[in-house]
Amino acid sequence: MNRLEKATILHHKGYNCAQATACAFADQLAIDEKLLFKILEGYGSGMADTYGTCGALSGATAVVGLLKSTGNLNGPPYSKAVTYPLVKKINNIFRHKNGSTICRELRGITTKNPLRSCDGCIQDAVAILEKVLKLPEN
Repeated sequence: MNRLEKATILHHKGYNCAQATACAFADQLAIDEKLLFKILEGYGSGMADTYGTCGALSGATAVVGLLKSTGNLNGPPYSKAVTYPLVKKINNIFRHKNGSTICRELRGITTKNPLRSCDGCIQDAVAILEKVLKLPEN
């Protein structure tokens, strides 16, 4: 099963968008999937139903941090110089494809005109992550 399929299945099992996106990359991360699930629990629906930044993008951001951060707690060199541009690139690709990175806009909550389904956002975030991070499709 590839990550796109896994993320969609996880979402249909009840994982929120952030959890489904990030947990689809558990094979690449040095973190237990259950812990990843717990960390991302509050990020669905644009951060606990505030409908801000898309949860799928929040999950993608977590994956980038887990893969690219040096984890250096004592000062330079910090890895933000690598992480931030990658997250910005992912957001820009997603925004260009879908018209927004904001959950309420993507779901059409205020406009009644949805731009993208949650499954679609999750699948886009997974595909963009694989491409930007040059990860093998699994």
